[in-house]
Amino acid sequence: MSLSRARSPRTSRRSTSGRAVLLTAITLASALTLSACGDSGTGGKPAGAAGGNYVTGPSGISTVAKADRVDAPKLDGETVEGKTLDTTTLKGKVVVLNVWGSWCPPCRAEAPYFAKVSKDMTDGGKDVAFVGINTRDNSKQNAAAFEQNFGITYPSLYDPDGKLMLRFPKGTLNAQSIPSTIVLDKQGKIAARTLVAVNEEQLRSMIDPLLAEQ
Repeated sequence: MSLSRARSPRTSRRSTSGRAVLLTAITLASALTLSACGDSGTGGKPAGAAGGNYVTGPSGISTVAKADRVDAPKLDGETVEGKTLDTTTLKGKVVVLNVWGSWCPPCRAEAPYFAKVSKDMTDGGKDVAFVGINTRDNSKQNAAAFEQNFGITYPSLYDPDGKLMLRFPKGTLNAQSIPSTIVLDKQGKIAARTLVAVNEEQLRSMIDPLLAEQ
Protein backbone atom coordinates (compact mmCIF):
# COMPACT_ATOMS: atom_id res chain seq x y z
CA MET A 1 0.00 0.00 0.00
CA SER A 2 2.80 2.47 0.84
CA LEU A 3 4.48 1.80 -2.53
CA SER A 4 1.24 2.56 -4.34
CA ARG A 5 0.86 5.86 -2.46
CA ALA A 6 4.47 6.86 -3.23
CA ARG A 7 3.90 6.48 -6.96
CA SER A 8 0.65 8.41 -7.15
CA PRO A 9 2.21 11.97 -7.02
CA ARG A 10 4.48 11.14 -9.95
CA THR A 11 1.51 9.73 -11.88
CA SER A 12 -0.47 12.90 -11.14
CA ARG A 13 2.40 15.13 -12.28
CA ARG A 14 2.73 13.17 -15.56
CA SER A 15 -1.02 13.45 -16.14
CA THR A 16 -1.02 17.21 -15.50
CA SER A 17 2.00 17.69 -17.77
CA GLY A 18 0.33 15.68 -20.52
CA ARG A 19 -2.82 17.80 -20.33
CA ALA A 20 -0.75 21.00 -20.50
CA VAL A 21 1.08 19.80 -23.61
CA LEU A 22 -2.21 18.80 -25.24
CA LEU A 23 -3.80 22.20 -24.48
CA THR A 24 -0.75 24.00 -25.87
CA ALA A 25 -0.91 21.95 -29.08
CA ILE A 26 -4.62 22.64 -29.49
CA THR A 27 -4.12 26.39 -28.94
CA LEU A 28 -1.29 26.51 -31.48
CA ALA A 29 -3.27 24.57 -34.07
CA SER A 30 -6.24 26.91 -33.63
CA ALA A 31 -4.04 29.97 -34.13
CA LEU A 32 -2.53 28.53 -37.29
CA THR A 33 -5.97 27.71 -38.65
CA LEU A 34 -7.20 31.27 -38.10
CA SER A 35 -4.18 32.86 -39.75
CA ALA A 36 -4.15 30.36 -42.59
CA CYS A 37 -7.47 31.27 -44.16
CA GLY A 38 -9.74 34.13 -43.30
CA ASP A 39 -9.76 37.57 -41.71
CA SER A 40 -6.82 38.20 -39.42
CA GLY A 41 -7.80 41.80 -38.88
CA THR A 42 -6.87 44.87 -40.89
CA GLY A 43 -3.58 45.36 -39.11
CA GLY A 44 -3.69 48.99 -40.18
CA LYS A 45 -2.15 51.96 -38.35
CA PRO A 46 -2.71 55.68 -38.78
CA ALA A 47 -0.17 57.49 -40.95
CA GLY A 48 3.00 58.11 -38.97
CA ALA A 49 2.32 55.40 -36.38
CA ALA A 50 5.18 53.18 -35.30
CA GLY A 51 5.60 50.20 -37.58
CA GLY A 52 4.29 51.65 -40.82
CA ASN A 53 3.15 54.89 -42.45
CA TYR A 54 -0.17 53.64 -43.76
CA VAL A 55 -3.87 54.18 -43.27
CA THR A 56 -6.57 51.52 -43.22
CA GLY A 57 -10.00 52.48 -44.53
CA PRO A 58 -13.39 51.13 -43.42
CA SER A 59 -13.27 48.44 -46.12
CA GLY A 60 -10.09 46.98 -44.62
CA ILE A 61 -7.88 48.27 -47.46
CA SER A 62 -4.63 49.86 -46.27
CA THR A 63 -2.85 52.44 -48.42
CA VAL A 64 0.47 54.28 -48.28
CA ALA A 65 1.11 57.82 -49.49
CA LYS A 66 3.46 57.93 -52.46
CA ALA A 67 6.27 59.60 -50.51
CA ASP A 68 6.20 56.96 -47.76
CA ARG A 69 6.25 53.79 -49.87
CA VAL A 70 9.08 51.27 -49.65
CA ASP A 71 10.42 48.86 -52.24
CA ALA A 72 8.75 45.48 -52.50
CA PRO A 73 11.06 42.48 -52.19
CA LYS A 74 12.12 40.41 -55.16
CA LEU A 75 9.63 37.58 -55.57
CA ASP A 76 10.89 34.93 -57.92
CA GLY A 77 10.75 31.22 -58.55
CA GLU A 78 8.81 28.55 -60.36
CA THR A 79 5.19 29.05 -61.30
CA VAL A 80 2.32 26.59 -61.01
CA GLU A 81 2.75 25.99 -64.76
CA GLY A 82 6.45 25.13 -64.33
CA LYS A 83 7.82 28.36 -65.79
CA THR A 84 10.02 30.94 -64.04
CA LEU A 85 8.93 34.39 -62.92
CA ASP A 86 10.65 37.38 -61.31
CA THR A 87 8.40 40.25 -60.21
CA THR A 88 11.22 42.80 -60.41
CA THR A 89 11.00 42.56 -64.20
CA LEU A 90 7.48 44.03 -64.02
CA LYS A 91 8.53 47.54 -62.95
CA GLY A 92 6.73 50.14 -65.03
CA LYS A 93 3.42 48.41 -64.39
CA VAL A 94 1.08 48.31 -61.43
CA VAL A 95 1.53 44.81 -60.00
CA VAL A 96 -1.29 43.02 -58.19
CA LEU A 97 -0.07 40.23 -55.91
CA ASN A 98 -2.70 37.80 -54.64
CA VAL A 99 -1.78 35.21 -52.01
CA TRP A 100 -4.10 32.21 -52.28
CA GLY A 101 -4.57 28.49 -51.78
CA SER A 102 -6.91 26.11 -53.56
CA TRP A 103 -8.09 24.78 -50.17
CA CYS A 104 -9.14 28.24 -48.92
CA PRO A 105 -12.90 29.13 -49.12
CA PRO A 106 -12.37 32.95 -49.16
CA CYS A 107 -9.85 32.46 -51.98
CA ARG A 108 -12.50 30.62 -53.99
CA ALA A 109 -14.99 33.40 -53.24
CA GLU A 110 -12.74 36.16 -54.63
CA ALA A 111 -11.24 34.20 -57.57
CA PRO A 112 -14.00 35.12 -60.08
CA TYR A 113 -13.34 38.82 -59.42
CA PHE A 114 -9.62 38.41 -60.01
CA ALA A 115 -10.32 36.52 -63.23
CA LYS A 116 -12.69 39.22 -64.49
CA VAL A 117 -10.67 42.29 -63.51
CA SER A 118 -7.39 40.87 -64.80
CA LYS A 119 -8.99 40.00 -68.15
CA ASP A 120 -10.71 43.39 -68.46
CA MET A 121 -7.49 45.28 -67.76
CA THR A 122 -5.34 43.10 -69.99
CA ASP A 123 -7.79 43.39 -72.87
CA GLY A 124 -8.00 47.12 -72.25
CA GLY A 125 -4.25 47.57 -72.56
CA LYS A 126 -3.78 48.79 -68.99
CA ASP A 127 -0.29 48.94 -67.50
CA VAL A 128 -1.05 46.32 -64.89
CA ALA A 129 0.20 42.80 -64.20
CA PHE A 130 -1.41 40.20 -61.98
CA VAL A 131 0.70 37.62 -60.15
CA GLY A 132 -0.61 34.97 -57.78
CA ILE A 133 1.34 33.45 -54.92
CA ASN A 134 0.00 29.95 -54.35
CA THR A 135 0.79 28.70 -50.87
CA ARG A 136 0.20 25.68 -48.63
CA ASP A 137 -0.96 23.56 -51.55
CA ASN A 138 0.80 20.19 -51.39
CA SER A 139 0.73 19.73 -55.16
CA LYS A 140 0.78 21.88 -58.25
CA GLN A 141 -2.08 19.81 -59.64
CA ASN A 142 -4.51 21.19 -57.06
CA ALA A 143 -3.39 24.74 -57.81
CA ALA A 144 -3.62 24.23 -61.57
CA ALA A 145 -7.13 22.82 -61.23
CA PHE A 146 -8.15 25.88 -59.21
CA GLU A 147 -6.84 28.23 -61.91
CA GLN A 148 -8.64 26.30 -64.63
CA ASN A 149 -11.93 26.17 -62.72
CA PHE A 150 -12.00 29.90 -62.10
CA GLY A 151 -10.52 31.05 -65.40
CA ILE A 152 -7.32 32.47 -63.89
CA THR A 153 -5.00 33.19 -66.81
CA TYR A 154 -2.17 35.09 -65.11
CA PRO A 155 0.78 33.20 -63.56
CA SER A 156 1.13 32.18 -59.92
CA LEU A 157 4.40 31.52 -58.13
CA TYR A 158 4.30 28.14 -56.42
CA ASP A 159 5.23 28.73 -52.77
CA PRO A 160 3.96 25.77 -50.69
CA ASP A 161 5.96 26.72 -47.59
CA GLY A 162 5.11 30.43 -47.61
CA LYS A 163 8.75 31.49 -47.90
CA LEU A 164 8.07 34.30 -50.39
CA MET A 165 5.77 36.10 -47.95
CA LEU A 166 8.62 36.23 -45.42
CA ARG A 167 10.64 38.41 -47.80
CA PHE A 168 8.45 41.44 -47.14
CA PRO A 169 10.08 43.92 -44.72
CA LYS A 170 8.67 43.99 -41.22
CA GLY A 171 6.47 46.98 -40.48
CA THR A 172 5.33 47.27 -44.07
CA LEU A 173 2.11 46.21 -45.74
CA ASN A 174 3.06 42.55 -45.87
CA ALA A 175 0.95 39.45 -46.32
CA GLN A 176 -0.30 38.20 -42.96
CA SER A 177 -3.17 35.92 -43.92
CA ILE A 178 -4.59 33.84 -46.74
CA PRO A 179 -5.97 35.41 -48.82
CA SER A 180 -4.00 38.65 -48.94
CA THR A 181 -3.73 41.12 -51.81
CA ILE A 182 -0.83 43.55 -52.14
CA VAL A 183 -0.60 46.13 -54.93
CA LEU A 184 2.69 47.68 -56.05
CA ASP A 185 2.97 51.00 -57.85
CA LYS A 186 4.79 51.41 -61.16
CA GLN A 187 8.10 51.91 -59.34
CA GLY A 188 7.78 48.54 -57.60
CA LYS A 189 6.89 50.03 -54.22
CA ILE A 190 4.25 48.69 -51.83
CA ALA A 191 1.19 50.91 -52.14
CA ALA A 192 -1.89 49.02 -50.90
CA ARG A 193 -2.93 45.86 -49.11
CA THR A 194 -5.95 43.98 -47.85
CA LEU A 195 -5.97 40.88 -45.67
CA VAL A 196 -9.45 39.67 -46.59
CA ALA A 197 -11.19 38.45 -49.73
CA VAL A 198 -12.16 41.28 -52.08
CA ASN A 199 -14.96 41.89 -54.56
CA GLU A 200 -14.61 43.55 -57.96
CA GLU A 201 -15.24 47.07 -56.68
CA GLN A 202 -12.68 46.77 -53.90
CA LEU A 203 -10.08 45.29 -56.23
CA ARG A 204 -10.49 48.08 -58.75
CA SER A 205 -10.31 50.68 -55.98
CA MET A 206 -6.82 49.40 -55.12
CA ILE A 207 -5.60 49.47 -58.71
CA ASP A 208 -7.18 52.48 -60.44
CA PRO A 209 -5.55 55.24 -58.31
CA LEU A 210 -2.12 53.75 -58.97
CA LEU A 211 -2.74 53.55 -62.71
CA ALA A 212 -3.63 57.25 -62.64
CA GLU A 213 -0.42 58.28 -60.88
CA GLN A 214 2.18 60.14 -62.91
